[in-house]
Parts: sequence; C-alpha cells; structure tokens
Amino acid sequence: MKGFDTSSAVESGGKNVHDDGGEKRTGTLMTASAHIITTVIGSGVLSLAWAIAQLGWVAGTVLLVSFAVIVNYTSRMLADCYRSPDAGRRNNTYMDVVRAYLGGRKVQLCGLAQYGSLVGTSIGYTITASISLVAIGKANCFHDKGHGAKCLVSNYPLMAAFGIVQIVLSQIPNFHKLSFLSIIATLMSFSYASIGTGLALAALASGKVGKTELTGTVVGVDVTESDKLWKSFQAAGNIAFSYAYSIVFVEIQDTLSSSPPENIVMKKANLAGVSIATAFYILCGCIGYATFGNQAPGDLLTDFGFYEPYWLIDFANACIAVHLIGAYQVVAQPIFQFVEKKCNKAWPESNFITKEHSMTIPLLGKCRVNLFRLVWRTTYVIFSTVVAMIFPFFNAVLGLIGAVAFWPLTVYFPVEMHISQKKVKKYTMRWIGLKLLVLVCLIVSLLAALGSIVGLISSVKAYKPFHNLD
Repeated sequence: MKGFDTSSAVESGGKNVHDDGGEKRTGTLMTASAHIITTVIGSGVLSLAWAIAQLGWVAGTVLLVSFAVIVNYTSRMLADCYRSPDAGRRNNTYMDVVRAYLGGRKVQLCGLAQYGSLVGTSIGYTITASISLVAIGKANCFHDKGHGAKCLVSNYPLMAAFGIVQIVLSQIPNFHKLSFLSIIATLMSFSYASIGTGLALAALASGKVGKTELTGTVVGVDVTESDKLWKSFQAAGNIAFSYAYSIVFVEIQDTLSSSPPENIVMKKANLAGVSIATAFYILCGCIGYATFGNQAPGDLLTDFGFYEPYWLIDFANACIAVHLIGAYQVVAQPIFQFVEKKCNKAWPESNFITKEHSMTIPLLGKCRVNLFRLVWRTTYVIFSTVVAMIFPFFNAVLGLIGAVAFWPLTVYFPVEMHISQKKVKKYTMRWIGLKLLVLVCLIVSLLAALGSIVGLISSVKAYKPFHNLD
C-alpha cells in the first residue's frame, strides 16, 4: 500500500519541493480523473431512477444532460483561475482562488459554503456506507427466510467500524497521497453502477416493464399534487448536485504537476469525469425507471429493488462501502489541511503541531507521524461518526446543504472570477448570458432547497428512536 509512502515528504529536499515552495506535485490526468470520478459518481447514481420517476422521461433526461454541460462549462472557468492573475502564483484552495480574484467577504462566503458542505458530506458518507453494509446483512437474511421476513441489523457497529477505518486512513498526510485510494474507489463506483444497471436491464429483458410517463409520477394515482411539486424540486436538485464536485475541485487541481499546465490537464480530466458520470447516470437512471416505472425505489440496491442474486447484491453493496471509504478521504483532506495550515501559522514554534517524526511501519514502509495531525484528525473522524449515529436521517439534511452550496461553488464564483479574469464588459451579450446562467441556477438551487426542507420535515416526523435498526 504505497499511498502511505512518505519518503518524499519526510526528506523534502530540493527535488521534492515545487515552484511555490510546497511539496512537489506529481498528479497526472489519470489521478485527477480518478479523484473527480470518486467524488462525482457516488451511490446517488442508484437513486437517479427515482429522480427521473418524479420528473418523467423528458424533464429528467434534459436535466441530466443540461447540468452535465453547465458543470463542465463552469468548471473550465474555475480551472483557468487556479493561478493568480498577477504573477501566476498557485492557489492551493478554493478560498485562495476567490481571494486572488474577488476578495472581500466573498472569501468568507466561499469558506462557509465549501467547508460546511465538506463536513456534511463526510457525515453523510458515514451513514450511507452503514446503510449499504446493513443491506448486505438483510440480503442474506431475505435469501434465507424469505422477502417478507423481519430482518433486524444494527447499523451502529457498522458506523463505528467505518470510523475506525477512516481514523487509520486519515493519517495519509495530504491530498497528493490519495491517488491509490481514489483509483480503487473509481473501480468500485464503476462496479456497483454497472451491477445496478445490469440488474435493471436483465429485469427488462425478462419482461418486467414498469408504468412510465413522459411527465413522471401521476397526480392522484402515484402522488398527491403537493407531493408531485416538492418531489420534483427535490429530484431536480438531486440531479444538479450529482455533478457538483466543486467543493474539492481546486484541491484536486493543486495535486497536478505544472507540466503540462495544470488548467489544460484539469479541463481534460473534468471532461472525462463528467462524460463518464453522465453516461452512467443516463444508463442507470433511465433503465432503472423503465424497469420500475413510477414506483422506482429511492435506491436500486439498498431499498431492495432487487433481491436476487443475493450474492451479487452483497458484492455491489460492498463496492459502495469501499467506494465511500475513499470518497470520505477525498472530502475530508481539505478540512484536515485547512485546520493544520491555520494552526501551523498561529503556533509555528510548537513542536506538538509542527514536528514530524519518521518511523517505519510493517507493510507500509517509512511514514511521517505528526502528533497534532494524529490527535486532530482522529477527533474529527470520531465527531463525524458520532453525529452520524445521533442523526441517522442526516442524509435529508445533506440534500439541503447541497442545495445551499451548489450555487455559489459550482456556478456563482466560477462565473464571477471568469468575468474578472477576462474583463468581460457589463451589458455585453456575453455578460448578460453569464448572468442569466447564474440566475437560472440560483432559482434551481432555491427550489431544490425548498424541496429538501419539505423532505427533511417528513424524515424527522417519520423518525423513530430505533427505526434505523430495521
């Protein structure tokens, strides 16, 4: 497991220092694409059949393609802003990029949106991983006792186990060392998305065809009028946020070598990641909807859209859990490094915070150990795990966080920085077009936020103290 290989970091001499004085970047098109796919193709791909069921064939597929185009477009703008406008200096974080081009209170707004979303996502990943592991136990139980059996599986020990794994992996020093984990996570995301799509396709081939509509669920038959409205908003938000990886975009770009230029490589990685994600989204979402129709489950695997073959369901859910192990690290590393950078700057003389200890660990080789990093990162993982245990309906909260963070990070800041960088003049056709894009995406985010709030209220009302053990 060479991801812990830290020899280059321990001995940071001339060849291992980059042009900005930081650790030498070795990221490539492949590693950047892996990071992007790990973040973009989450287990949410399995819920897109539900989203299309709420919106229908027309609106569902149009939104899938439209947001792919929008996210690719704004991400290209963001990639061009990685270097500062003055001397071409690297900006290591999203906040640094906003500070270089916009400044003022917008930097704090960016930090609040980005880090709030990162914390929420890491908690959500803990819950989702446990749900997938619970589904493995349930699949085996249903196979042995029948689909109507009451199978009780506690998810609390599984959350704790996930947390223990994250405590170990969180000692990976920085984002630059995560490539091996992201590549594994990418393979896992391909696996479970392919299995979900394959099972739906097999069901279609066997003659199982759900009742579908051009406009999705039917008012008065499948849903009430108000449910149709709110669930449509929520579904549109789910599709928009399924492409949103801006919370780690700059941090991924910061891993790239400077030759060829980072913005060129990042644009290629972005196009590859979004294109692959869109292909999986359309396949999984549309085939899933065709199979289950307007009664499509919230998740094709964990909500048991399929029961057999149970061993394949088990494998797919195991792939989800492994993928989320890597994805957790991708969203947690920016939080770790933000706090560590602040503390290093505030207390540069503290050996506890700044001193690195070199030690050899069996199978892992020579590693850096920093006591502050060990204590702080372990504390954070424990915090995210405990919150996940206390609020098992937090995934509904995550939808709201996604709605709030999507607009500023994916659309507003990239467009505003592009206008500043390219000196786009006010009231020109290009300026008007960019502002209209910002406005449309703001409306989508607000509507999705309303839908998420309604869904959150329903989740809280339906929650029972031990409901999550079922």
